[in-house]
Amino acid sequence: MTRRERVIKALKHESTDIVPFHADFTQQAYDNMAAYTGNKNFDKELGLHLNYIQYWGWPTELQDKKEHFKDEFGVIWNRSGADKDIGVVDNYVIKDISNYNYVFPEINEKRLREEYEELIANKGDRFTFGGIGFSMFERSWSLMGMQEVLMAMVLEPEKLHKLYDDICEYNMKVLDIALEYDLDGFYFGDDWGQQKGLIMGPKLWREFIKPRMKRMYDKVKSKGIFVLQHSCGDVESIMPDLIEIGLDCYQTFQPEIYDIKKVKDLYGNKLAFWGGISTQQLLSQATPDEVRKETIRTMEILSKNGGYICAPTHALEFDVTPENIMAMIEVFNNQ
Repeated sequence: MTRRERVIKALKHESTDIVPFHADFTQQAYDNMAAYTGNKNFDKELGLHLNYIQYWGWPTELQDKKEHFKDEFGVIWNRSGADKDIGVVDNYVIKDISNYNYVFPEINEKRLREEYEELIANKGDRFTFGGIGFSMFERSWSLMGMQEVLMAMVLEPEKLHKLYDDICEYNMKVLDIALEYDLDGFYFGDDWGQQKGLIMGPKLWREFIKPRMKRMYDKVKSKGIFVLQHSCGDVESIMPDLIEIGLDCYQTFQPEIYDIKKVKDLYGNKLAFWGGISTQQLLSQATPDEVRKETIRTMEILSKNGGYICAPTHALEFDVTPENIMAMIEVFNNQ
């Protein structure tokens, strides 16, 4: 069974010879592993099952030895702190939603196509998909600020609906290009959850986020491929909504937030899960032996009747030791 076949069967809730697995790395974690293994391409030898890219908005201007960059949307990201992969926003380009007149940039179609052509050229036997990071809520707060978005949901809903319509239209143009390629699925990244519950609550999520996600999911589904959704945090209250609008696979599935057996029993016949191995607690704090035992336990619970891609709950951070990463990979490869 190829890696692609294995993931497709898992997403269809069918049994597989082994549980498909994956891991992503922040740049710092990747560099640590490259030094530990003595191999700058160590990830090519781990047997990882997924091959994908995400469109975020490319840098147009680099400053301060790459610690600050301006993206295509005009947002300046500061990577001088602990987060070297995304960073924090130094400016907001929408100063006043009540006078909303922001103009979205033109898509760099040439670069987007080059990235998809490279993705397809290097897919091998892996499950291959495209993606849009910051696909709705995150794009809005990166443009105008988290507090301002949450206040606008209550105080300026009509203006905020216009912003969300514009974000959706922009994403649909990205999808028009991406879905020309031979993909197995498409991934949307958008953090809605916190440690307990949704940041904006279910009611406002259903008003502002759900209808636009459905529109994008429908476009992906029209190609006969899978929809995958990332959200950190607790989104259990909207899992029925996500199933309703066509989601196939939810990632991150953090065990410090969810009762993973309960959620698997409730939704596992309709929704596949990708993640489950804690980066917040297990991988960053436990011993290698504890990592092995918990990875095995999680796989046994979540792989029942298919529907599971075993992976860390987040791209591995700088505080996860190479020894713990290798302990997890050892379990993956010794199935």
